[in-house]
Amino acid sequence: MKQVDTDIVSRVASHYAPAPPDAARRDKSRLYNSGWLWLGMFFLISCQSKSQQANQNRVAASPSALVGGGCDGCERMYLEMPAVIPSTDTSFGWTEARTKLVVTGTVYQNDGRTPAPDVIVYYWQTDEQGFYSNNQASGLANTRHGSRRGWMKTGADGKYTLHTNRPAAYPDRDIAAHIHLAIKEQDIADEYYVDELVFDDDPLLTTAKRKVLENRGGSGVMRPREEDGSLVAEHDIILGLHIPNYPENKTGKKETGLSIGEESPSFTPYHAWGPDRGSKACPVCKYGRNYGILYFVKNANRIDEVKEWLVFLEKLSREKMDQLKVYMIVEAGGDRAATIQRLERLGRELDIRRLALTVVPSFGDEASDVVLYGLAAADGRDARTTFNTFIVYKGRVVIDKYEDLKPMATDFEKLTRKLR
Repeated sequence: MKQVDTDIVSRVASHYAPAPPDAARRDKSRLYNSGWLWLGMFFLISCQSKSQQANQNRVAASPSALVGGGCDGCERMYLEMPAVIPSTDTSFGWTEARTKLVVTGTVYQNDGRTPAPDVIVYYWQTDEQGFYSNNQASGLANTRHGSRRGWMKTGADGKYTLHTNRPAAYPDRDIAAHIHLAIKEQDIADEYYVDELVFDDDPLLTTAKRKVLENRGGSGVMRPREEDGSLVAEHDIILGLHIPNYPENKTGKKETGLSIGEESPSFTPYHAWGPDRGSKACPVCKYGRNYGILYFVKNANRIDEVKEWLVFLEKLSREKMDQLKVYMIVEAGGDRAATIQRLERLGRELDIRRLALTVVPSFGDEASDVVLYGLAAADGRDARTTFNTFIVYKGRVVIDKYEDLKPMATDFEKLTRKLR
């Protein structure tokens, strides 16, 4: 741990158990009896001092080896960190916010599928005027992170929940409103930052700014919906995703294309069959708010297999109705007209009503932007040997992904397990 404050003894007494949304935020009466308090302070100071010294020695020896490459301000997560951290936290901003915000999500291991327990998620943010304001009633010391800060620690299910206010952008600056996040894994010495949480409807979040987002830990772009007078948003975190120096023994299988946790980019395939037939409507732009499945197919020559998938996906789409949009994207190769005719025949033969059967020249095509999915080649591996790739997204964020699935019960279950 880093930057232990010399005043830590006087601040240990302000440790608290975060209250539920309808209770007072920082109840200073929740103190341990004096005997346990001083014993706890002794071990806390000893532990933090040793951790700080070990970390300083390691950084001095090899500064480039820091997991995450360094994190300006993240060391402040240890200031007044509670001894016991629940998975739900309520910021001081919740009690006085005009616009209340609930952020829920799951922290996953690097494979994007396995929940990660015992991970500390630290946040800090501005108030509704765009300042890192302090309020003595919060029970937190004045720091440059303000009083709208706190911690959540995942349980066995990897879940966390934050009740807070929707932050405002910095006054007189063109930086989108955001919530900072830092991660501390139990078995990694360094804390590291992940993408800030930003809002899809923020006019300051321009297309140019979206393109430079790092996707550290996954896309931080949230799409809140209103529920019972509050905004509710979902944000999952993928440990190690795009994090420099992340331990190789903790990383999952390297697959082609986008990773779970990244945002599905806009692209414009030609719709040969389906609701947008004859257009180049962008799937994730027009229908990206709910669930979606992108079924990328190298070609439609393995026709029996393709038919089985289309029958299953059409049935699934009819069951889910407007909660799910499904797209088949086929490489046309050198004969675009013949590919379109083949898809039209499939649409009529299988009575396809809800699926979109679409065409791109190739998965490396730049004009349609399908190249952004990384299916042409990735990490030196030519993905053109892969017959199909399935990408499942929600709110445009990839939540699952598979390659070379077969139309059988076990693979149907794999594809749909997160649609529930």
